[in-house]
Amino acid sequence: MAELLIALMITGMMLAALAVAFSASVKNFTDNREIFFAANKARQALMQIIPNLRIAKAVSISSDHYECAFYDAANHNWQYRYDRSTNPGKLYMDDLQNSTFHILCDNVTNMSFIPDSTTNVKSVIISITVTEGSTSKTFSTAVVIRKNL
Repeated sequence: MAELLIALMITGMMLAALAVAFSASVKNFTDNREIFFAANKARQALMQIIPNLRIAKAVSISSDHYECAFYDAANHNWQYRYDRSTNPGKLYMDDLQNSTFHILCDNVTNMSFIPDSTTNVKSVIISITVTEGSTSKTFSTAVVIRKNL
C-alpha cells in the first residue's frame, strides 16, 4: 500500500512539472505571436509611407505632428492621418481629392511625423508604436523628400 502511495506521489509531481512546462510553452508562443503581429503591422505601414513621401512633390505636416499631407507625381493630394479618438488609435491614408480613406494600421498607440522645417519640408522623421495584446513595438525612420532637394 505504501508503495502505491509513493508511486502516485511521484506520478503527480511529474504531471505537475509537465503542466508547468506546457504552460510556459503556450505563454512563449503567445508572446512571440504578439511581437510578430505588432512589428509586422508597423513595418507594413512604414513601407507604404516611405516610398510615397520620398517621391512627393510637396509635403506639409500638421502642427500637432499627427498628419502628413503630400502631392504625388500626378498632383493627387493624399494625407496620412493618425486618429487618436479611439484607444488604440488608427493610421489612415486619406485621398483628399476623392474624399475617401483607407485604414493602414490599427492598434496604433502613438504616431508622429516630425519635419526638418515648417516650410519647404526636405525630410521627415516618422515614428509609430503599435500594440498587440500586451506587447508594444516602436519603429522609427527618416525619409528624404527627393523633389525638394
